[in-house]
Amino acid sequence: MIDLYTWFTPNGRKVSIMLEEVGLPYTTHAINIGKDEQFSPEFLKISPNNKIPAIVDNDNGMSLMESGAILLYLAEKTGKFMPTDDVGRWRAMEWLMFQMGGIGPMFGQVHHFVRYNQGKAPYAEERYLKEAKRLYGVLDKQLADKDYVVGDYSIVDMAIWPWTARFNWQTIDLNDYPNVRRWYVSIAERPAVQKGWLVPENDQPLPMP
Repeated sequence: MIDLYTWFTPNGRKVSIMLEEVGLPYTTHAINIGKDEQFSPEFLKISPNNKIPAIVDNDNGMSLMESGAILLYLAEKTGKFMPTDDVGRWRAMEWLMFQMGGIGPMFGQVHHFVRYNQGKAPYAEERYLKEAKRLYGVLDKQLADKDYVVGDYSIVDMAIWPWTARFNWQTIDLNDYPNVRRWYVSIAERPAVQKGWLVPENDQPLPMP
């Protein structure tokens, strides 16, 4: 049994989707970041950086923060959704870091400046939206001859997809990136993804282009 501490953000949804995909039983603990519950002493014992998601694996008492680390842990625990050959594993690691160092931080800045603070910092809006479009272009090129980012469906797709699921927040038209659009829709249609989207319980519709 996994205890999942999360909220319905892109990073949170990475892990709930993975848990649904691998079929591990888990209990959800909603951490309402709008009410600063991530700063509670109880949560900080699990996630010292006061960020969701975090997990506790009751099989061994292991607690983990950071969504990328959690995805890798769950892939290793279950033997699923991560290539096992050396080349494939490092390709997956490479593109997972592309999400952690590029898509996540840059798309997050677009949300901050373009969605929530529009007009307050035109330079920042232009800078981060331009970078988001560049990253969409990189992803579109990678998907030109692949169904999924590194070939087979993997934790890489689960890491990137929830961030692209806010394309409307980013004022991005997925029709400008046809390979991303195809990939996005195919993942959105997966039952585990649809279930993971609703963890913790929320009323956000799953955006479709």
